[in-house]
Amino acid sequence: QLQLVESGGGLVQPGGSLRLSCAASGFTLDYYTIGWFRRAPGKEREGVSCISRSGLTKVYADSVKGRFTISRDNAKNTVYLQMNSLKPEDTAVYYCAAVTGSGCGGAFLRGENIDYWGKGTLVTVSS
Repeated sequence: QLQLVESGGGLVQPGGSLRLSCAASGFTLDYYTIGWFRRAPGKEREGVSCISRSGLTKVYADSVKGRFTISRDNAKNTVYLQMNSLKPEDTAVYYCAAVTGSGCGGAFLRGENIDYWGKGTLVTVSS
């Protein structure tokens, strides 16, 4: 079965850090651009970040730029999202997604042509 599985969510205080992981099973991430989306309560889905197949291109939403870092380890078939200086407005369910090819950019962050979605992991930033 082809799937993406997120982990690493939880409760953290404002200013804290979390690292999310997205592991693929049933397929190899080498051939995919991978990224992260989030959906906060009562809000629309937001594209957070993506990373190209080579790892050389990384794109971030303005809301997380300078605080979040995306990376990938193709040997482990896993993508990570390091989240620092977390704010209450970062509270959301975070989803990873994969698209065939190397198109990391605006189209990906708009959620266009996504091949696979994970089921999400909840991040709560609260004191």
